[in-house]
Amino acid sequence: MIIEKRSAGILLHITSLPSPFGIGDLGPEAYAFADQLQEAGQRYWQILPLNPTEEGYGNSPYSSHSAFAGNPLLISPELLVKEGLLHDRDLEHDEQFDDARVDFAKVSKYKLNLLQQAYNNFSDELPDKLWKDFADFQKEHKLWLQDFAHFVAFKKNYEHKSWVEWPEKIKQRDKQAINELAEELSEEVEFEMFLQFIFYRQWEKLKQYCNSKGITFFGDMPFYVSHDSADVWSHPQLFKLDEEGKSTAVSGVPPDFFSETGQLWGTPVYDWEALAKQKYGWWIDRIDHNLLLFGVLRLDHFRAFSAYWEVPASDETAVNGEWKQSPGHEILSLVQEKYPKMPIIAEDLGEIDQPVRDLIKEFDLPGMLVLLFAFVGDEKAFESSFMPHNHTRKSIVYTGTHDNSTVLAWYKDADKKDLELLSKYSLHKITEDNVHKVMVWMAYMSVAQLAVVPVQDVLGLGKDATMNKPSTSSGNWEWRLQPGQFTKEHVQELKEMTELFGR
Repeated sequence: MIIEKRSAGILLHITSLPSPFGIGDLGPEAYAFADQLQEAGQRYWQILPLNPTEEGYGNSPYSSHSAFAGNPLLISPELLVKEGLLHDRDLEHDEQFDDARVDFAKVSKYKLNLLQQAYNNFSDELPDKLWKDFADFQKEHKLWLQDFAHFVAFKKNYEHKSWVEWPEKIKQRDKQAINELAEELSEEVEFEMFLQFIFYRQWEKLKQYCNSKGITFFGDMPFYVSHDSADVWSHPQLFKLDEEGKSTAVSGVPPDFFSETGQLWGTPVYDWEALAKQKYGWWIDRIDHNLLLFGVLRLDHFRAFSAYWEVPASDETAVNGEWKQSPGHEILSLVQEKYPKMPIIAEDLGEIDQPVRDLIKEFDLPGMLVLLFAFVGDEKAFESSFMPHNHTRKSIVYTGTHDNSTVLAWYKDADKKDLELLSKYSLHKITEDNVHKVMVWMAYMSVAQLAVVPVQDVLGLGKDATMNKPSTSSGNWEWRLQPGQFTKEHVQELKEMTELFGR
């Protein structure tokens, strides 16, 4: 198992950091937070996917037009000033940004104008050294960068239409047609490459800084990719599509207790036979890429590595889907050959069957334990794997994840019997003021090798601090940590607990 020592970490996505520009970024506040993590004895900083987000998909980092690109909105303007790509005067603005929420539409408009100015300065004024670094970056990331830059530039050129609506030769990737259009849009293509160059330059510096502080980034990788993405446009043969490029089958989950019709996610499913012929190269490239970004990688929707729910693309609900087998064993075997220590975490929440458990056991992967799922006051509660007395060492324990309510919000909505169970189990009278502290304490005392707590639960915040409410399409991914909210007192409390519980 990659987590070799009892450790602790904090879950906080980059967008949730404070900054003067309406969204958290890779600049000074990220470095300050890393300093606080070190002071608090934390060894892991868990974040969500870093891929570009889109308003049309609710700004979710799990629905991106690229599995490889970074999100330009995370680029720090202050670091661009240090690089000489912007001037101090460029950062002066009259925008009224909300410290508590991300307004993605306002932020996108503001930041992209700023980044265009940085690109203009890069083209006009900068020394050869930065140009050489840019050229080196393009070589290093040639696997995906040019296709991505073409995709974004072409999409803008075609009024943001889906790639299946582009002219036939561009849609079908006729080499000559693509080269001619890329030449015509050469400045737009280079601009997109420049944004990726700057993003990865800033990310690498932050990662190195965190590593120097003994902090490892713990990242996340979605299982599926969006249909209207650079990946599907550039590798259509790897997905179940018709001759027009439209999906013939899509992803989802079957009907369950929460939904009579299941969930229809709508992303294209993989053509595993085509992937097998290329020895799953695209998947391995993707995992390689993520392991360059992060020291530990969580595979989201891990159960799909065993079997996934495939739905006919023409259906309006997930009811008529069926389970299809995945070559998870083959893919994970290839990963293990390259990374014997297997720096992989399995997101094994939800309906997990024995084949999924067997796959996790075969590759010795840590799974996830969520304390908010433990305290359900019925006769079977004590049998739950989420109950602390049933925890296992090869696990990651959480109070909750980005898809859960905060502990305080849970408390306010919980049944009386659930709160009575928590009181009885923890030997504390549970109140609004202490429920988050009791849950964090319980996570830290667990035998699970790693305890990760969302910063919202460290602070004891309520429902307004929830990051994502699954099955809702608006108001998600917006919460931000406000300046000074994570205090020295919080740092000291975490430090004392890491020492007390040997983390």
